[in-house]
Amino acid sequence: MDTQTRHALKKDKFVQAATSGASWVGEHRSSVTRAAIAGLLALAVIVGGLIFWNMRSAAADSALGAALDTYNAPLAIPGQPETQGVYATAADRARAANSQFVAVANRYGWMRQGRIARYFAGVTYQELGQTEAAENELKAIAGSWDRNLANLARVALAGIYRQTGRDSQAIEIYNQIAAHPSTTVTASVAQLDLADLYQAEGKQDQARALWAHVQDTDKQSAAAQIAAEKLSSK
Repeated sequence: MDTQTRHALKKDKFVQAATSGASWVGEHRSSVTRAAIAGLLALAVIVGGLIFWNMRSAAADSALGAALDTYNAPLAIPGQPETQGVYATAADRARAANSQFVAVANRYGWMRQGRIARYFAGVTYQELGQTEAAENELKAIAGSWDRNLANLARVALAGIYRQTGRDSQAIEIYNQIAAHPSTTVTASVAQLDLADLYQAEGKQDQARALWAHVQDTDKQSAAAQIAAEKLSSK
């Protein structure tokens, strides 16, 4: 077969394919149009969702930041004139921050900022002596998939259990954290808290055993230094 013939055949096949494709599109024009519109709508939904998420996330960041600013606001110095943003007592500050944290948690509870706010709502309830409300908020966060935040809530919850005479529940929490530590609450920190509880109960041998364990297993940490000081003072 000569070159000219081959080119002619290729041209014929191309024409046939193009004609066939054009014919198919013509016959299915409505289906093709619907598919194109559906694709554009899906893309619009995705883009819109990302924009919405970014806007909500920025709003949540701002609201949580404002609540944290209140929580960390300075306290008034006796004899000094009143200043905006300065609170007369720690209770006044905790009360103001608590209302903000609760609002953020209720509005953005499905976002990480909302979960952080709920943790601080529990902490501020505890500072205000509202034990039941604090326990409810902290329990909600203690079960979170975010172990860093969950362990912080568990430590605060254990503190409530100790204050209300439920040492056995506090011990259970400290052991859970020690078995599943996080960046925010290490095993050594949980064991130091547990040792303090044992010491308060008069279980000196168990407390010393934990201090020795922390000192031996976490030698370069601040927790090891605290454990060494505890051992040397007893």
